[in-house]
Amino acid sequence: MLNGIDLSIAPGERIVVIGPSGTGKSTRLRCLNFLDRPEAGTIRLGDLTVDAARASKAQILALRRRTAFVFQNYALFANKTARENITEALVTVQKKPRAEAEARAATILSEIGLSEKADSYPAALSGGQQQRVGIGRAMALDAQLMLFDEPTSALDPEWVGEVLDLMRRVAEQHQTMLIVTHEMQFAREIAHRVIFMEGGRIVEQGPPSQIFDDPQDARTKSFLRRVR
Repeated sequence: MLNGIDLSIAPGERIVVIGPSGTGKSTRLRCLNFLDRPEAGTIRLGDLTVDAARASKAQILALRRRTAFVFQNYALFANKTARENITEALVTVQKKPRAEAEARAATILSEIGLSEKADSYPAALSGGQQQRVGIGRAMALDAQLMLFDEPTSALDPEWVGEVLDLMRRVAEQHQTMLIVTHEMQFAREIAHRVIFMEGGRIVEQGPPSQIFDDPQDARTKSFLRRVR
C-alpha cells in the first residue's frame, strides 16, 4: 500500500526510484497513468488535473496520451512487427493518419538502430532489441512524461548495456523521465534526483551524490550496503 508519496517533477527532470523489491516502486508508476487505479490522490500533468477517486474515462485517456510507459517485460504485440508495435498507439490513441504514423515509426527505428528489423516480429528479436522497440514506441508518442518500470530486469546481462545506452540518448533530449531501476551505477549517472522507497513510502530523496555517498536514513544505508 502506498502512502505519503507526494512528488513534484520539473520539466526535463530525470528521477530514479530505488528500493527493495515489493516496496511499491512499480505500483507508484502504474498509478500515474491508471494501469493500477489509485484509490485517492491528485495527479497533475501540465494543465491537466485528475482526482484519482473521481477520474472519468476521458480524463484517464487524456492522462495516458501525455505519458508513455516502458514495461519490464517489453509488452510488445506478438502478432505485430516492430514497425507496427510503434505505429499502433499513434493510430489508435493519438488518432494520427496511418502514413504519418509509419513515417514516424521509420524515424524512430533509425534512431534506435533497428531499421533493418522493421518487419520482424518480437519472437525474432533478442530481448535487448525488443526492449529497444518498447522504448522506441514510447519515444514516438512525444509524451510529457516517460515512465520506465525496471526496463532491464528481464534482460540477459549481454543486452543490458544497449538498453541503458538508448535511455541515455533519450535523456540527452531533455525528456522528463521517472525510472524504477536496480542499476545503481546507471542511476548515479543519469538522475537529477534519486528517491529511496521502502514499505510503500518515500524514505529519502536527493541528488545522486547525497543518496549514494552520504545517505541520511538507516534504511537507505542498509539497502545500499546490500546492493553493493
